[in-house]
Amino acid sequence: MSASHGFPSDLLAGQEELHQIRAELSALLKRLPWSVEPLDGFTDDTGWRKIERPASPGWTADEQAEVEKLRRREHELAVFITGHRYWTEIAAADRVRARSELKHAHEQE
Repeated sequence: MSASHGFPSDLLAGQEELHQIRAELSALLKRLPWSVEPLDGFTDDTGWRKIERPASPGWTADEQAEVEKLRRREHELAVFITGHRYWTEIAAADRVRARSELKHAHEQE
């Protein structure tokens, strides 16, 4: 699925950037310590499964700023995509299918 399916180029570009931003954010969050603030490690085996966390040094100011920047851009792109004028041209009954096609358009190129 690409522009031949009727998606405007700016909408396709926005969706592609959203995929990239989410991948960057996910990779960054996996690399960072589990806690934003410095915290001691803990073990909790009173629930239905045991939870263990090592001590966390917390995130640096630069790491916090990078996460905030990516989250802000993710939000901007989500608002742009969901509020795009293209969706008013699509029948309400077809919007869910079209939105799903847009989400997977990059897989077909």
